[in-house]
Amino acid sequence: MKTSLFSRQQLLAGSFLIITALLASCSNSGGYGNGDTTPTNYTVSATLNGGAEVPSNATTGTGTLTGTYNPSTYKLTYTLNWTGLTGVAHMMHFHGPAIAGQSAGVEVAITGFSSVAAGSYSGSATFTASQGSDLTGGKMYVNIHTAGYPDGEIRGQLSATK
Repeated sequence: MKTSLFSRQQLLAGSFLIITALLASCSNSGGYGNGDTTPTNYTVSATLNGGAEVPSNATTGTGTLTGTYNPSTYKLTYTLNWTGLTGVAHMMHFHGPAIAGQSAGVEVAITGFSSVAAGSYSGSATFTASQGSDLTGGKMYVNIHTAGYPDGEIRGQLSATK
């Protein structure tokens, strides 16, 4: 039995429409579970003190970091506050990968802050994909250095939550 050209065209067109409809109805959650392909930002925080340094020290200096990390751009936007240092802050860095109680090398330097014993600085840092994984995995810390504590006077382990 011969199939007419019209029937073949109808069959192909119908198949195309069905496949298109099926593909359009599929949820592309992108791994984020809500149908949105945009990654959810992380809230980042740290409490800095001398007890968190390796080795720990007896400074009365303290600090806090609060911020937001965007995993699609690898950018951390943050505010860092510090007070009671034994001298002026002369270096600040993000270090990793290291869990609390471990030391690691500098990953990203913080620049542009005021060299004062108590202050506040708002800035941003762009990480690599690997560094971003360290940040969200709790393997990064922030350190403030002074002349009296050249290896770091206060330190805080970064915590990232969605």
